[in-house]
Amino acid sequence: MEMTSAIEKLQQLLFELAGVSAEDSLPLFAMVHVVNLNQNQTYIGIGSISRKLAYIQDGIIRGYTIKENGDDATLFLRSEGQFIASHEGIIFKQPSRFIYHALAPTTLMEIDYDVLEEILKTHPVYEPLRNFFLMRMLGEALAHIETFVTQSPEERYRALVATQQALVNRVPDKYIASMLGITPVSLSRIRKRMHKRDK
Repeated sequence: MEMTSAIEKLQQLLFELAGVSAEDSLPLFAMVHVVNLNQNQTYIGIGSISRKLAYIQDGIIRGYTIKENGDDATLFLRSEGQFIASHEGIIFKQPSRFIYHALAPTTLMEIDYDVLEEILKTHPVYEPLRNFFLMRMLGEALAHIETFVTQSPEERYRALVATQQALVNRVPDKYIASMLGITPVSLSRIRKRMHKRDK
């Protein structure tokens, strides 16, 4: 995705959320930085306090943590057109408990959340945008928890395929399985069952 195309998408989002015109959004985009990550490069590490809010222009970001036994557990996978930010850093100003890692060459459009708050003082028209990001972070966290309470692993996988088929095809199975809370072997069995049923 080209830079101009990404900005146009974000400007459209601003307009839909807050009625902010492309012209009025210029002060905000003047504060945006482009960050390029190599494959396997860490964007946010455990223990770092990140107040960055980023839009994925191209690439894939995996959020994960290392468990006490040394295994890693995938919290989320994000790709083009999605936002990423450290929940701990943005909401609580605390060190991140997770690693944000590029699974492919990735380009981010990034803004410092503290800078955004300063912009809000002189451009209160952006306030709905901040509320949108905070509500989205909270909503995604709650939705993730809910799926583990109400859905089986197969139901979680079907939902993932239905909403993010392209991402599933680009990410190693071990990360998909980890995010679903199952082993790669269990994921393989689920796929076989689905294949038989869908014939």
